[in-house]
Amino acid sequence: MTFWAAYMTKCRKFQLLIAFFAATSTVTSISAFSITPNVLISPPAASRAFVSSKRRVRSHELSMNGNIFEAFGNMLKNPFRKASASHILIKGGAEAQIKLEDLKLEIDDSPVKFAEAASEYSACPSGKSGGNLGEFGPGQMVKEFDKVVFNDAVGVVHGPIETQFGYHLILVNSRSD
Repeated sequence: MTFWAAYMTKCRKFQLLIAFFAATSTVTSISAFSITPNVLISPPAASRAFVSSKRRVRSHELSMNGNIFEAFGNMLKNPFRKASASHILIKGGAEAQIKLEDLKLEIDDSPVKFAEAASEYSACPSGKSGGNLGEFGPGQMVKEFDKVVFNDAVGVVHGPIETQFGYHLILVNSRSD
């Protein structure tokens, strides 16, 4: 098995793409399909992925930040691009935004103060670990979050950023471009 075939069969986004096609298709089986030139997934592997995706697919996973094809395309552009970030989430409207603006002034790009504030104020379970979200690739977070993490300065507190979950302050810890 080539590197790309191994990578694609293990990749969560690729599995979701298979699930998307399986869920929206009238096809009852897949014999084989090609990912890129010279890379072919064997019929048994394709059939297993197809059948299992029919059982496991969930609509919120398929949205992939609103556009599964855009997320899949981003992953293919640079499959090794990763970032590490921490965040503070406060749910609500204007009052949440104001609270985060005040916190941002207090924190002033300090990772230690950021972790303390996340532990105290964040509505996300990651707050217990100082808001640390670990390492992730493009398309694994909501679009607004990805835009900041993969485009804005590292080591700086960004925000408040509004997402479907509420308002965030985001500290980009590292990024491999």
